[in-house]
Amino acid sequence: MGIKRAGERRFYEIEAAKNEWSLSELRRQFDASLFERLALSRKPSDIKELARKGQILEKPRDVLKDPYVLEFLGLEARASYSESELEAAIIDKIEHFLLELGKGFLFEARQKRFTFDDEHFFVDLVFYNRLLRCYVLIDLKIGKLTHQNLGQMQMYVNYFDRHVKRDHEAPTIGIILCRKKNDALVEITLPKAANIHASEYQLYLPSKEELQERLGQWLAEAEHPTEPVAATKKRSR
Repeated sequence: MGIKRAGERRFYEIEAAKNEWSLSELRRQFDASLFERLALSRKPSDIKELARKGQILEKPRDVLKDPYVLEFLGLEARASYSESELEAAIIDKIEHFLLELGKGFLFEARQKRFTFDDEHFFVDLVFYNRLLRCYVLIDLKIGKLTHQNLGQMQMYVNYFDRHVKRDHEAPTIGIILCRKKNDALVEITLPKAANIHASEYQLYLPSKEELQERLGQWLAEAEHPTEPVAATKKRSR
């Protein structure tokens, strides 16, 4: 495929062999910048492992991508559509969506209902990951992420952990798929130990060059963090 970077090439070789990808699926994953999206969802120290071993699922964050690419749904990015229409499009292309989610995912339910204090609640999509042995709840938001969305997902995850999952299973993961997320909002709203994550989705293939540039900047910032302004001023006196 003419992939120049050795680490990225090795990643696709491993994943293609492990997942028995067809040539068309391998090309789709490369065109959708799977390596860059997984790398951007990890700590800088984990990226070398990604290149050496491929995608290994050991902890909840390992399932995340940033962003998720849903070009196979056939929805126009600028068209007006509702959350129910997005959900219906995903169900119609559930095989493609499972491939985009990644390893070990099994689809369980759509609009899964549970009742608490005589009030009904509905989880958009419920999956189970057999490798992590846990439920994965997905809530779809076509607009900007809000703190109410995070609070709602926290309730869903709490309910599944307390009333659905079994003792031998791992804690439930909550993922909010939205058009626009705010990392600062997620950090300030949720406890540090919360097993809830927000990821953006897009309805077109990403620009590989832009993602590579973003990844390069992110790694450079991690290696040479910006010095606090207060500390700089103090030393300059």
